Amino acid sequence: MSRYIFFILLTFAANLEAADIDSARDALAQTEDDSSQEKSLEEVFEATENNYSLMGSGETSLNYNMSYSYSADQRLNVDIANGQVLSFDVTPSSSHSITNNFSFDYGYENNLTLGVSIPMTVRYDSVDTISGSGLGDVSINARYQPYAYVPGEMSKTFNGSFKTKTGDSPFKTISGKRLPTGSGYYSISGGLSLSKVVDPVMLFGSGNITYAIPESHINQPNSGALLTEVKPGMSFAASGGFAYSLSYDVSLSVSMQASYTNKTTYVFRNSSGSYSEAQSSASMSGVFNMSLGVRVSPKTITNIGMGFGMTDDAPDILLSLSMPIDINGLKAKS
Repeated sequence: MSRYIFFILLTFAANLEAADIDSARDALAQTEDDSSQEKSLEEVFEATENNYSLMGSGETSLNYNMSYSYSADQRLNVDIANGQVLSFDVTPSSSHSITNNFSFDYGYENNLTLGVSIPMTVRYDSVDTISGSGLGDVSINARYQPYAYVPGEMSKTFNGSFKTKTGDSPFKTISGKRLPTGSGYYSISGGLSLSKVVDPVMLFGSGNITYAIPESHINQPNSGALLTEVKPGMSFAASGGFAYSLSYDVSLSVSMQASYTNKTTYVFRNSSGSYSEAQSSASMSGVFNMSLGVRVSPKTITNIGMGFGMTDDAPDILLSLSMPIDINGLKAKS
């Protein structure tokens, strides 16, 4: 019975973002001793969780994730002339964002997994009544495990990604007419993910750094000047948490995410031909997440997540739904 509880715990932790059904079934059928069972279950975790996953050579998986975020704030508008406040207005601001993400992973080698993530984004500002929808920024990912897994030891996985600028750029979109669906620049990120079984829970954590490639030749009109170049600041992120099996069919995961983004520099060309720069302030974002894994069929576990922002720069509410997609022909033949 303890082996089944371990299986649910690891499979659920893995399904925070993806699921490999065939590997899970193999682990459930394991009948060897506890040490072998722990190794098998850890392999399931490594083979299914996007942050830590490594698949067998030639194996493939397709996963779907839907996320919704809501942000609300107050816009303060003050009109001052000659030291006198002419008008003072506080306007509520709220925005909604829905992202449907499809991720495809391929086991290039037993210790190297390659993948691509394709987001479809819908955004809406309920105050200005403007919206934007379409393809987001497609990313190409790689995960590498330098050492074979040893039962009882901490599992280490290196990950890297290259994010494109396929979405609508905020530097090309006309302000007040349409909301962007992408960042507007390329970026490269890399990091390390860790996981370990500590009976009766699975502990996991990760950290990464992102470098955004400056975007030039923009020429976007902005307040009487032309925005010509954007130099995004570097970002640092870390997350950690645990998963706990409540029963054979239900598991609970709790995690915390935090990120810091340095100042972004904007370069403007004035009407006189001279150049000037402006900088945004650095931002800090913290999010608390809880996720419930429910077995909806003998072969499928669906994860329902809820989170809330803990800083001003984080979304107020986050909701998510993730599940594997089984398409004939995607799985490698045994």
